[in-house]
Amino acid sequence: MRDYYERDNGYLQSIQKGILGVRSLSGRVSKGKRTLEDLRKEIIEADAILIGAGAGLSTAAGYTYSGKRFEKYFFDFEEKYGFHDMYSGGFYVMDLDPEISWAFWSRSIYINRYLKTENPVYEDLLELVKDRDYFVITTNVDHCFQRAGFDKKRLFYTQGDYGLFQKERPDVPETYDNEEWVYEALEAQGFLKNEEGIYEIPKEGDLKMEIPKELIPKAPDGSDVVMNLRSDDSFVEDEGWKKASAAYADFLRRHKGMRVLYLELGVGMNTPVIIKYPFWQMTYDNKNAVYACINLGEAYCPKEIEEKSVCLDEDIAETLKRLKETAV
Repeated sequence: MRDYYERDNGYLQSIQKGILGVRSLSGRVSKGKRTLEDLRKEIIEADAILIGAGAGLSTAAGYTYSGKRFEKYFFDFEEKYGFHDMYSGGFYVMDLDPEISWAFWSRSIYINRYLKTENPVYEDLLELVKDRDYFVITTNVDHCFQRAGFDKKRLFYTQGDYGLFQKERPDVPETYDNEEWVYEALEAQGFLKNEEGIYEIPKEGDLKMEIPKELIPKAPDGSDVVMNLRSDDSFVEDEGWKKASAAYADFLRRHKGMRVLYLELGVGMNTPVIIKYPFWQMTYDNKNAVYACINLGEAYCPKEIEEKSVCLDEDIAETLKRLKETAV
């Protein structure tokens, strides 16, 4: 774990050295307190709220990578290549011609970055914290917080952004917006924009599974690009990323020792060192802090902080909706 922090997440070192290895905690777990009233009380009484968001929050908002959503936009890829979700597809198309691979990615970027879902999970969360001193750290790369109206200066996307490209072999830490390219790539495949500005699959005619060679995205100097998503040490931490990292560290510094609510939403165990472990450790180290977790099937806390933890093993969307409807 220490090597991971020092190599890829050095920003966490400046926050609190005790986080490394969650060394103060025994490994025993508890369910903590378990009622909506407990969480409502903590939201009201907190001096500040630090939101930690994982994939489960976006799943609750409707950003699923399989099922009907995948079948609607990738039925042709599924039929020809045999994969059944966007996550697997992202790996599969790496071995295909770039015209096909980037056609896949243009669709994936569009529906996961630029197309809103109907479930207002992020909007409900904003309603709960908009008048509070809050900050967000997230491993999600779909930009849902900003689209919902969260203050950009209070957001830290640690793992990248579907809306950005970077050089495949970065010689400078720069990223490039991809929105205009995404729309051009969709249109080249046959997608049509409706009256509401949403790209839809054509009812008649062939839907192409590739883009023209001249539409393959490139950096301004003509070099190859990849998605700005953290996968190895080639991930580009641009100026925006660095400013957000500094803002996160500053938020923690300014609220040290205060009644901070560490509100964890939909965080699993894929990358616990970014949100879950630090939240546990910081709650343990601050006698006034409270840890809360909403995560269906994965709501628990270390035994050492159970008396100041609220763990709700419930659906995130429904829980946030109920909290919003009864907010004081």
